[in-house]
Amino acid sequence: MSEPRPESQPAQQQTPPGTLGEMRPKPDHGEESYRGSGKLTGKVAVITGGDSGIGRAVAIAFAREGADVLISYLSEQEDAKDTARYVEEAGRRCVLVPGDISDRAHCATIVPKAIEEFGRIDVLVNNAAFQMSHDSLEEISDEEWDHTLATNLSAMFTLCKAAIPHMQAGASIINSSSVNSDNPSPNLIAYAMTKAGIANFTASLAQLYGEKGIRANSVAPGPVWTPLIPSTMPEEKVESFGGNTPLGRAGQPAELAPVYVLLASDEASYVSGARVAVTGGRPIL
Repeated sequence: MSEPRPESQPAQQQTPPGTLGEMRPKPDHGEESYRGSGKLTGKVAVITGGDSGIGRAVAIAFAREGADVLISYLSEQEDAKDTARYVEEAGRRCVLVPGDISDRAHCATIVPKAIEEFGRIDVLVNNAAFQMSHDSLEEISDEEWDHTLATNLSAMFTLCKAAIPHMQAGASIINSSSVNSDNPSPNLIAYAMTKAGIANFTASLAQLYGEKGIRANSVAPGPVWTPLIPSTMPEEKVESFGGNTPLGRAGQPAELAPVYVLLASDEASYVSGARVAVTGGRPIL
């Protein structure tokens, strides 16, 4: 993959959950750059939040590595269809499942749909997340707090619980944590708390299912340019987003995908319980 061109983003804002069409500049998901080498041939992956951002980059990379994918997403139909097109152009199948994973009843339909369509699950990527920036606890409603936990934590629990009985030795669970898991932003207090929970849950999961040969790891992204940013942050913070990293810029989704590919592949057969930092140089503990 060629070295991404550092490019700052102008001040901008969208309504949640945000769409790719309104973003300036457009994120790089590896559409033109990612080249597969058969690392995931014959595997089936379930990816939440796969319509855009890190999820789309992972879906494209997985497909070009030989995997069929089911993509769960909220409501961004055009973005999801575009992701599916890239998967299918790679010669792989893509199943789209729209709906709100904070609704446990909907969340519980995702794994059965994957089994119905593909007959197996080899990789589960819990990537979808909700965040909102606030300057005080008073600004966070009880409903928003509950929604953040339901989307970021409870959905992960529901999907893991449903998927693991269908997984064989060599299967991989990859959960998207964050640099906020131990270096929390005060303005993202609810989100940061859930990301710490994801890291902890994943570490426990790796120990709980290691004897069955099922690996669990988390990825801790730093600032990454996705629709979540202009749809959940004030304009002035969007403009400076990523500037506080040692590399001096936000990451592109395409720069995260190779880590997910590695963790999903048999090449990482002894990697479990890890939290992999992809942060532009910001350390995690």
